[in-house]
Amino acid sequence: MEEVISKFVPIIVHILEIMGIIVLTIGAFKAFFHYIKGLFFMDSYAIKYQFANSMAMALEFKLSAEILKTVLIRSLNEILILGSIFLLRALMTLVIQREMKEDMELRKNSNGKNPI
Repeated sequence: MEEVISKFVPIIVHILEIMGIIVLTIGAFKAFFHYIKGLFFMDSYAIKYQFANSMAMALEFKLSAEILKTVLIRSLNEILILGSIFLLRALMTLVIQREMKEDMELRKNSNGKNPI
């Protein structure tokens, strides 16, 4: 069983990390496209919210890969490194989600005050 785990878990970890990279890359290109489009055509699109959503989703994929890496740990040093990486990514996810929530509340409040 240990041999199967040590053989397939790294493959799954790499796939999850690639999925996170793909989500972040697509989100960045999409945000950049809408940013440029907004400069030329005065298009209003929730760029910040959509990009933050992409970053949060990418971090979720990366966190799931980190959780799976815990199965492969062999030393205390690896536990400390993995734990610190996990904490940093979890903190980044929480900060991004809080910013998204604040941005949505700001949009709701500003839309309620300006009846256009």
